[in-house]
Amino acid sequence: MGAPHNTKRYGEVWPEFRIRSGLEILEQLKEKVIISGGWAWHCMSEPGHTEYKHAHDHKDIDVFVKKENVAETVMILQQQGFRKVWTRYDHLPGDENFRRYEKTVELEEGKFHRITIDFFERNDLETIEANGFTVVRPDILLSFYRNIHSSDKCWAVMAAKELLQKGIDPVGNPLLSKIPQ
Repeated sequence: MGAPHNTKRYGEVWPEFRIRSGLEILEQLKEKVIISGGWAWHCMSEPGHTEYKHAHDHKDIDVFVKKENVAETVMILQQQGFRKVWTRYDHLPGDENFRRYEKTVELEEGKFHRITIDFFERNDLETIEANGFTVVRPDILLSFYRNIHSSDKCWAVMAAKELLQKGIDPVGNPLLSKIPQ
């Protein structure tokens, strides 16, 4: 589980290049993947929301891929310059067949940005459409914070838990990207 947030840092925003580069690759993959983690919360948030660092985790991009889409997804990633990166999780037993792909892009002279995609194979996820993307259904996504995702202190996660407990659909709710009181 994630560490408690430093509330003095609330208000910090993700750099625009991180959001832009994430959305660029997700747009190319959108017919093949199911978005999870912070990018799923991003898609479920109101369009045009402020990209607060504590609202959605954009350090990496978590996606699930149905087995029949794996080869095409890997091909798209490789065509876009992504390479397989070995991690300590690659050979652990599990149903998701985890892989990591990364690409480093130069932002300006001497400054680089790494785009990381954590890729899980899975055929049995319940999904919804949110802002043009297929994402893990919110209640299912919340259950992943026990074993797949770690940023359970993000505002979107906390807000979605509270909204669902009240019987309110969190999709499009402004609380998913609002600084908590």
